[in-house]
Amino acid sequence: MSADELASRWDLPIEPPLTVDPEQHPWSEAADLVVVGVGGAGIAAALEALEHGASVIALDRYGLGGSTKANGGVFYAGGGTALQRQAGEQDTAEEMFRYLKLETDGVVQDETLRRFCDESVETVDWLLRHGAQLSSALCKDKTSYPPLDKFLYHSDSSLAAPYARQAKPAARGHRGYTTNGKKAWGLGGAIYDPLREAAVKLGLKLHVHAEALQLALDAGGRVIGVKALVIPADSPAHAAYARCIASASQWLGALPPSFPLAGLTQRIGQRYLRKAAAIEREHRVPRWYRAHHGVLLSAGGFVMNRKMIDELAPKYSAGMPLGTLGDTGSGIALGVGVGGAFDLPHRISAWRFINPPLAWAKGALVNQRGERFVNEMLYGASIGDAMVERNGGKAWIVLDARLRRDAMAQARDPSTVPFQRDVALVNLWFNARQAPTLDALADRIGFDRQTLTRTIADYNKAARGEIDDAFEKRSGECAQISEGPFYAIDASIDSKWLPLPTMTIGGLRVDERRGLVRRADGSTIDGLYAAGRTAVGICSNIYVSGLSYADCVFSGRRAARDVAAARSANQRQTAEA
Repeated sequence: MSADELASRWDLPIEPPLTVDPEQHPWSEAADLVVVGVGGAGIAAALEALEHGASVIALDRYGLGGSTKANGGVFYAGGGTALQRQAGEQDTAEEMFRYLKLETDGVVQDETLRRFCDESVETVDWLLRHGAQLSSALCKDKTSYPPLDKFLYHSDSSLAAPYARQAKPAARGHRGYTTNGKKAWGLGGAIYDPLREAAVKLGLKLHVHAEALQLALDAGGRVIGVKALVIPADSPAHAAYARCIASASQWLGALPPSFPLAGLTQRIGQRYLRKAAAIEREHRVPRWYRAHHGVLLSAGGFVMNRKMIDELAPKYSAGMPLGTLGDTGSGIALGVGVGGAFDLPHRISAWRFINPPLAWAKGALVNQRGERFVNEMLYGASIGDAMVERNGGKAWIVLDARLRRDAMAQARDPSTVPFQRDVALVNLWFNARQAPTLDALADRIGFDRQTLTRTIADYNKAARGEIDDAFEKRSGECAQISEGPFYAIDASIDSKWLPLPTMTIGGLRVDERRGLVRRADGSTIDGLYAAGRTAVGICSNIYVSGLSYADCVFSGRRAARDVAAARSANQRQTAEA
């Protein structure tokens, strides 16, 4: 597909690649590496390249750190990291590999996954060396997000029986040691900000409010540069644009789109975006950036581009986009425009977290027929995947009166993070349909009576230890559902009160040793790299908390090392000549 077709089809302002004479083209600046998108992957690549002596220019339309900085600040690492050792957690790279091999299911080569695991301890040391704020305060219990005074936890499904019998569990979720009041987002800066500061100190030329729109090629098809539209940093428009974007991000993320009053916050956010767009139209100027040894596309995914979601992953259109303004797919489209292979566009990570409250996870999660379809103790992305991919996006949490009382008490526990408490209470009050009997509940929701009766009967037997659970829940993880009245909470993808966060995990296919973008025939595009959610990576099958952040750093550093190696080889050739 050509760049023009991509731009029209997906509302992306990219331009066809331009073949130029590198010696005659009017470049504005030049560096060994030009980075497009300065989130987790971009900043890791920039810092790694600078440490190897390469020069780096980085471009970012918004300059806010992308989803990496806006997220919950979790970094997935294991094998015996410094924080794991301090907490007394026993882990090895082999056990980490054995677990992640189950989750990745061949989305990357075993060699790549093993390298990711083997490098994990060094990666955390690298983060700490550059000032990343982490803590070894351990949360031992399974939860979707730890209490605010805990920073190392099980951010995956490794404690669940189907995984624990195949790989030894360990707490591998390293949460940034910082706070944002009592919120669980906007915490990625505990890791991201120190890396950015370190890169700037080493000489990073960072241009924010610079939108990359076009790649430059030489006569041989090598990618040698990028065109961007830039708001000059010394202009009043630069600061005005920054204020508009910050306000837009704040208002657009204030409430889930399905919640009451969300229409108002969305309209306010869109108004600030329109103001920002007007500033861009009036004040941006074109700049060309020469890349002597490589261009890295690390501009995030495409979850904020609803045209792409509706076309490529329509099953997830009703989900709540989990991303930032830059997740439009522009980086992917730039790569596709020069022949890059866009792989796994249909793979979306959908997060259906039901713990806490633990009582929800001890209940039964059923589909629209009234059948259970997953182990309720799994990580939320595994539950969401089973729900959307195999059950039409429909799911209900079935509780009895006792479990509902337990859920109320657990939600009010002081250790529960406020957003978890609020979500649980809102759904228990407003999103729980009640009936005196299971048959009546089936009639109210639309379940098949016999199916629901059989499902709950089998579940109760597993809770009593009379039979093994079909999905390998331990008997202590199940609770009998027998005390009326009975309740069903709508956990479907289109649930009004329980939104389903979604993020894209497909992207450009890359050479897994070097990070170069591949074509459909497997050949690589000289001079063009991709990393983070612009590329297929470790987390592109099933996501667990912190795995995207870790993959961003892994893939960004991989590309930077290849650029640095090319630079060194060129210097040797020049010296020998």
